[in-house]
Amino acid sequence: MEPIALTKYSHGSGCGCKISPALLDQILRNNEAMAGPGGLLVGNDCRDDAAVFDLGNGTAMIATTDFFMPVVDDPFEFGRIAAANAISDIYAMGGRPVLALAILGWPVNILAPQVAHRVVEGGRSMCLEAGIPLAGGHSIDCPEPIFGLVVNGLADIRHIKRNNTARPGNLLYLTKPIGVGILTTAEKKGMLEKSDRGIAAAQMMQLNRVGEVLGRLEGVTAMTDVTGFGLLGHLLEMTTGSGNSAELYFNHIPWILPNLEAYILKGCVPGGTFRNWDSYGDKVSGTGYLQQQLIADPQTSGGLLIALEEKAIPEFEAIFRNQGLGAFLEPIGRFIPLAESSILVV
Repeated sequence: MEPIALTKYSHGSGCGCKISPALLDQILRNNEAMAGPGGLLVGNDCRDDAAVFDLGNGTAMIATTDFFMPVVDDPFEFGRIAAANAISDIYAMGGRPVLALAILGWPVNILAPQVAHRVVEGGRSMCLEAGIPLAGGHSIDCPEPIFGLVVNGLADIRHIKRNNTARPGNLLYLTKPIGVGILTTAEKKGMLEKSDRGIAAAQMMQLNRVGEVLGRLEGVTAMTDVTGFGLLGHLLEMTTGSGNSAELYFNHIPWILPNLEAYILKGCVPGGTFRNWDSYGDKVSGTGYLQQQLIADPQTSGGLLIALEEKAIPEFEAIFRNQGLGAFLEPIGRFIPLAESSILVV
């Protein structure tokens, strides 16, 4: 099969395809399923990562779906990234993934079925890495290539982590660097330095396995993952949902590369960054232009964003070291009582 550049066949890429937070508010207004009879513990009455259903025996089923257009050119890598991104929602709720179904949209008159096969195989390989079967799915003929998963997981109800339960004084941690959107945009524009190729893809193909372990740690008060709304957008979901504000320590945030600002100055900024900032920039203080482009950068298969009680630091750090996350032990912020700004960048 001849090499193919999948990103040339889509107008967006990865989680940058997400509808902006402001537009999503309009779509979901008065159309939100409230948790109530029938065992639904978490629905879309809040902006959490997945739905949660009480199975009646102390165990909860976690259900999610996520799909998008290509964020990399290689079909196999695209499938792996899309699968890792979807599975992450289960980990972000503190759960264990158990089953996946594929979602495939394919321009059958433009791209060969062999290319789609490689995408699905990439997704299957990531599911196997997570220890779950890709048990089926659904496909349609559509103008642009799309791939993702429906994923189900399980967790003890006591271990479910929400994104709206942080408390003032909790420390904030992030398990992956940010800047993926900038690098993938630079690659799509043909401006990515040779030495920087493959860095974003390698990170996006990392599973957030630590989420299942953190689900059992009582000192983790809230958790989510960072995807298309960027670090700021997903932190804003945590502060708004919990009725708090947060300080974000800009110099402590891990960046995927030290020279991201150079790419920004060359115009390698995803369209999703501007949509994000237009949606929630008025709720943030303490930023300049370059800072805005970095912390509103849409991520695909990003890291977990974790609120932690200080008393749990020793156990938390032991888990991180055991999971190979020792480089991310420095907190990037702290939750504070509700202030004039939802997020203060310091």
